[in-house]
Amino acid sequence: MTAEIGGDWVSRFADEVIAEADRRNPGAVIVCASGLSPSGPIHLGNLREVMTPHLVADEIKRRGRDCVHLLSWDDFDRFRKVPAGIDGVGPEWHEQIGRPLTAVPAPAGSSHPNWAEHFKAPMAAAMASLGIEVREVSQTRMYTGGAYREQVLLAMRERARIDAVLARYRTRKPAAPAEGAPDDAPAEGAADDGPADDEDGAGSGGYFPYRPYCSACDKDFTVVQDYDDTTTELSYKCTACGHSETVLLREHTRGKLVWKVDWPMRWAFEGVAFEPSGVDHTSPGSSFDVGSQLVRAVFGAEPPIGPRYAFVGISGMAKMSSSKGGVPTAADALEIMEPPLLRWLYARRRPNQSFTVALDAEVLRLYDEWDALQRKVIDGSANEVDVLVQRRATSTATGPLPGTPRPVPMRTLTSILDVTTGEPGQTLRILHDLDPADPITDLDQARPRLDCAQRWVTGQLPVEQRTAVRTEPDAGRLAALDEQQRRGLGLLLAGLAEHWSLDGLTTLVYGVPKQLLGLPADTAPSPELKAAQRSFFVLLYELLVGRDTGPRLPTLLLAVGADRVRRLLTPPPH
Repeated sequence: MTAEIGGDWVSRFADEVIAEADRRNPGAVIVCASGLSPSGPIHLGNLREVMTPHLVADEIKRRGRDCVHLLSWDDFDRFRKVPAGIDGVGPEWHEQIGRPLTAVPAPAGSSHPNWAEHFKAPMAAAMASLGIEVREVSQTRMYTGGAYREQVLLAMRERARIDAVLARYRTRKPAAPAEGAPDDAPAEGAADDGPADDEDGAGSGGYFPYRPYCSACDKDFTVVQDYDDTTTELSYKCTACGHSETVLLREHTRGKLVWKVDWPMRWAFEGVAFEPSGVDHTSPGSSFDVGSQLVRAVFGAEPPIGPRYAFVGISGMAKMSSSKGGVPTAADALEIMEPPLLRWLYARRRPNQSFTVALDAEVLRLYDEWDALQRKVIDGSANEVDVLVQRRATSTATGPLPGTPRPVPMRTLTSILDVTTGEPGQTLRILHDLDPADPITDLDQARPRLDCAQRWVTGQLPVEQRTAVRTEPDAGRLAALDEQQRRGLGLLLAGLAEHWSLDGLTTLVYGVPKQLLGLPADTAPSPELKAAQRSFFVLLYELLVGRDTGPRLPTLLLAVGADRVRRLLTPPPH
């Protein structure tokens, strides 16, 4: 149950954020923040970086408070490596390593102007579908536009203090980069040596928290050799192309603060009250730990509050990483999940609880569970927390999200589409017959779930599990029927007209074995009855689809149609 999984963590964080924001700056706009690096496909693990503050910010807005969800696009990060499996990307992209993401060409065939915009676009579209409203901030525009000029100069003046904080952790054992951290974020606690890997700014020439992009090759394989606080003259040399240059930092905008300084600088600049971070940030010396010290000591502000969120997995795959191709993104999930269902997966669990997003057959169970929650909310049997979670999944502070007017169970839809191969006329006929008392009369009444089901059948249902209904009766099998089997088929065929609906056929196919055993219709299942039902079901599957399993029989019978069912199941006379 949802209440057991996550409790009302959103309300609890909203309470804490409002109290903390009012303590810091009463009456000011409350800022919740996320950060994403468009270095490759933005996967479902990254979605938690956005969904967590979205849900909290949305709850704050529901309470009538002025709140903004700021999404920082770390598109001024360096291009660290070429992701595998990206269409339109070849070995020549290795030449782009070290350049800002907004200076790297988009994959061949892309309609976007650069690498960063190519990978931003599908995530932005997914967020719009999910009802996630953000104020987007491009770090390329912020740095190159001079927005952080005073903060950069301050960090350089305070470089000795910053270096002293960072020095406490440079000999720590390297760990994995934190989930959600920009791609120029180092492994937590890693000791860095060399300009390209020196992500905290330490180097043989002294400590400098600013790294310029080379004006000759536009790469960040640069070493700051000298800096004058009075004149702001900064000298650097590029180890990639050999170019040397002296610039005035008060005018220079083609460079950025290193990650562990950049992050706390932005907390102070934006007044961030709430921002989640990956579980790796909990260790001493992590980006969040160091940033919390630097934001106070250097930038005169306080760190945000926020949970450490756990990893999100995918059925049948290891922990996702956007540095590898083929990782499922939010856009991929929305191909087969209605937006409220995907929102529900993130809303129902506390951020520190890991979970798996299923895009395989398990998604059918998720839809079942989601539909059951919907019914409980409608009939008033859901508990208070489940009601809140359902509300957050289906609506935002600005109103309800679009839904499917007639949400047919996903299992039923996939079975129908499997048998009909998506042919609209046949699909509508079956949907109409599901409930003759209240028939679906237009396929749009079953959308968008119907389209999600079609994409799941096409993309996820293995070919060997596809259903192929017989075109001709199995004469040999029909001729070999024993008397009990003949009688069972006769009872089924005789009841088709009266029971031609999903519920009616369910009653019929389970009821025939009871009649064969001379049992009343309301007989509870027993081992003997279950065995008889299973034997009867296998017979029907063999005669209809040529194997001993298939889609649920009531759905299969509707899909095949009464006339064809009679033709395939009628045995020859003795």
